[in-house]
Amino acid sequence: MAMKKVFTTGQVAKICKVAPRTVSKWFDSGRLKGYRIPGSQDRRIPREQLIRFLKEHGMPLGELEEEEWHKVLLIGTEKLFNDRVKELLPEDDDFKFELANSGFEAGIAASNFRPDTIIIDLGLGRAESIQIVSNLRKDDAYATTLIVGLASEDEAAPEQLTQYGFNDIFKKPFDVALLGEKIKSVAEAKRDD
Repeated sequence: MAMKKVFTTGQVAKICKVAPRTVSKWFDSGRLKGYRIPGSQDRRIPREQLIRFLKEHGMPLGELEEEEWHKVLLIGTEKLFNDRVKELLPEDDDFKFELANSGFEAGIAASNFRPDTIIIDLGLGRAESIQIVSNLRKDDAYATTLIVGLASEDEAAPEQLTQYGFNDIFKKPFDVALLGEKIKSVAEAKRDD
């Protein structure tokens, strides 16, 4: 499902659960920014203007919310790490998190949550971690998902893990801020698509 970039007043009315006339009034008063189609009176509202308007007025984003969030699934990670990542990637900046503590939970969480980024702590077990990644990579829905492994200090040749479908491996100890920056850049690239 491709993200819609521009909406008609009728589409905005459906999202906001109001009459199209109400949307026209918001548009005409300048509260909802957009443009008119040249040679007609039809109004168009760019997606980012609609999201800004909804947030400013405390209105639910509905299906737009799903597209807007960059969802991160944390599998087998420690609480201290989770807290630090959430601090670096706050919900205010449209990041949403889900936790899983086993391969079974990871499978359920991945299918329900549909993450954009998955971080797996190999402390969960190397074989289980590799199994999770190979199962995800078999599904086309995860073909472009960023999957990062967190390897322990004594992990021999962690770069070899990329052959199993990991995009990147961070060997402990590492600066969580670097991982945060990588996830931010992936999120920004997705939003710019």
